[in-house]
Amino acid sequence: HSEKCPLSCVHDSQSCTRNNAVDVLVRIGSGKRPFSCVHCNASFVQKKSLVKHILTHHKGERSFPCIQCNASFVMETDFLEHKRIHTKERQFSCVHCDASFKRKSTLFRHVRLHTGERCFSCAQCSASFVTRYDLNQHMVSHTSERPFSCIHCNASFKQKKNLSKHVRKHTGQGCFSCVHCSARFVTKYYLTEHTRIHTGERPYSCVQCNSSFIRKPDLLSHMRTHTGERPFSCVHCNASFPFKQSLVLHIRTHTGERPYSCVYCKRTFSRRNNFMAHISRMHKIQKLQL
Repeated sequence: HSEKCPLSCVHDSQSCTRNNAVDVLVRIGSGKRPFSCVHCNASFVQKKSLVKHILTHHKGERSFPCIQCNASFVMETDFLEHKRIHTKERQFSCVHCDASFKRKSTLFRHVRLHTGERCFSCAQCSASFVTRYDLNQHMVSHTSERPFSCIHCNASFKQKKNLSKHVRKHTGQGCFSCVHCSARFVTKYYLTEHTRIHTGERPYSCVQCNSSFIRKPDLLSHMRTHTGERPFSCVHCNASFPFKQSLVLHIRTHTGERPYSCVYCKRTFSRRNNFMAHISRMHKIQKLQL
């Protein structure tokens, strides 16, 4: 996260790139100490100082327990925000569209889609991004390491979550079946996405045009057509791309990889569409089971 962008900006009308230290200095100069302890008369300039005080001097008392789950909180503000998880209350509304949110931090992230502000900066290059999701996707491009290996086969992954999904293909754990067709999925999340193909539901809408999508990652990818972000960088040159698949195809120009082989004439191709066109044109085969 960029040093210039606090995790939760306190002024939604101001740029999220404003340095949070300025606000702290203003409070020090004015004598304001807005964060008060509920156990004693102490007050503080910064929220983190108050939390540290409570944990140190009041034995970490968590005076705000949730009656609907086991969570408890030191700060009342954190407790009130947590309570919205259990309700349908969405009190934070966007001034640019009709969207509303349970958390202020989620609203701030949403507003950046309208303003184009890029609060998340890469520590290894000059790239910056609207969302943390895009930054995390970009950071993977800076390393070739795949530390998460499957114990059932030779597959390896850059992210643990991808390994977990892969392992379920071996174990059959948690298979979820579609009620509309014979498709089965290793996670309920994938089943939910698939079901939308049958129902026509497209819950993820672009705030800048009329496009809507079945999957949230597809919306985030689409937003790059508006913001111009190119989070996927080549490790071999300075090229960058808005979509991961574009990067994959580009890298093959460096590595020479041609993963699509014709079983009839042994020609190889780097792109699937070129491979399919070759099969159709040269061998008169319209459909091929891959």
